[in-house]
Amino acid sequence: MSTAVLRTEVRLFGREPGAVFWILLFPTLLLVILGSIPGFREHQSDLGGLRTIDVYVPVAVLLGLIVGGLQSMPQTLTGYRERGILRRMATTPVRPSALLSAQMVVYGAAALASALLALAVGRLGFDVRLPKQPLGYGLALVLAVLAALALGSVVSALSRTTKIAGAIGSAVFFPAMFCAGVWLPVQSMPRLMGRIVGYTPFGAAAQALNRAAAGHWPGWGHLGVLVVWILLLTGAAGRWFRWE
Repeated sequence: MSTAVLRTEVRLFGREPGAVFWILLFPTLLLVILGSIPGFREHQSDLGGLRTIDVYVPVAVLLGLIVGGLQSMPQTLTGYRERGILRRMATTPVRPSALLSAQMVVYGAAALASALLALAVGRLGFDVRLPKQPLGYGLALVLAVLAALALGSVVSALSRTTKIAGAIGSAVFFPAMFCAGVWLPVQSMPRLMGRIVGYTPFGAAAQALNRAAAGHWPGWGHLGVLVVWILLLTGAAGRWFRWE
């Protein structure tokens, strides 16, 4: 990956206020809004004694990477292809694969920064405990970021225009948010629904993060689901992606 390409992509990302807001700031802003509701700061027996704000921190952590992977990155890559940028790059010493790698680094780093911001605000603003199993939490988070980027690459591969990328991304975005627990925390889902959601990439990520936050190892089952999704989605993206 060319460092010049990476620096350029970082500068271009910084000039996109919409992407910066929705990836970096919106998840934490949502957390602040939820934490401002008095009832969300009270311990709930159906959540195992946790507060609602406690279970929404992992949701906020996942929300940033879902937005980046499914909404922002596919439209950027598809826009490059639509404008012929990838085709022109293929005739230069800088290969289009360098651009794809730079995009993944930029959006992956943005997702991780968003996660750290949500954890910090949850701790400082609402006394949410930091993950008791930091190693397992970090591993689950990295795998979740890779899954989001792989899924975003598939969306990019299937989209010939930015409008199509937006439509496909939105169609995947809302189920992904549901599986991550945005509307209903995973802990509150009926057992059967929770098991089904656990086989999706973001459902597995949510459950892995919750276990690590409570001090347990995320569980090889949930981590294995993430690894399988990463391999399948990466293979699909590599097979279907076209530079022109």
